[in-house]
Amino acid sequence: MAVTAALIWKGLLRGARGCWTLQSMYSPCRFCSTGATMKNINKPVLDRIIRVDHAGEYGANRIYAGQMAVLGRTSVGPIIQQMWNQEKDHLKKFKELMILYRVRPTVLLPFWNVAGFVLGAGSALLGKEGAMACTVAVEESISEHYNNQIRTLMEEDPDKYRELLETIKKFRDEELEHHDIGLDHDAELAPAYLFLKNGIQIGCKAAIFLSERI
Repeated sequence: MAVTAALIWKGLLRGARGCWTLQSMYSPCRFCSTGATMKNINKPVLDRIIRVDHAGEYGANRIYAGQMAVLGRTSVGPIIQQMWNQEKDHLKKFKELMILYRVRPTVLLPFWNVAGFVLGAGSALLGKEGAMACTVAVEESISEHYNNQIRTLMEEDPDKYRELLETIKKFRDEELEHHDIGLDHDAELAPAYLFLKNGIQIGCKAAIFLSERI
């Protein structure tokens, strides 16, 4: 019976970069795509990081979707689309990591679905400057959050979490690029720029806090 149970737990999952085998329940459960093992990682820390990052990238995708719904056919449409395409890649990667590390998504995804789109469309209704102010606020918050995660993983074990660190650093740099694009396209000329930016960032911090835990 023990052997049968162990065999039942064997499976094969396919990801964008190939396959990894979930070994039997009596193995150290090594994943060939990253070299990480469930036995030697800090699972609660990884759960929080991957869950909130997936939620953040999901929300960012919905924000850009809302902006494109309003400004997609204007001169700034291709710029928004370019940033959105990168956010799609970020979201795809965190979906893969959720499967790899068996992390459940936040239960708040349906709310972020609606809230993200409303924020994106609402900021875009203020014009190009409003959309770019929203981008600056959100991307600044996300990049700061990524920096905090990098520090956490470095303190844990930079070698053990090397691939995840590389992923987060890459995405942080791309978020900073989006931030700079927003500034270059007149974000600071948006109506009540500082009020708008600060309000969005307060919302981002609340979303991060909740998505890590729920």
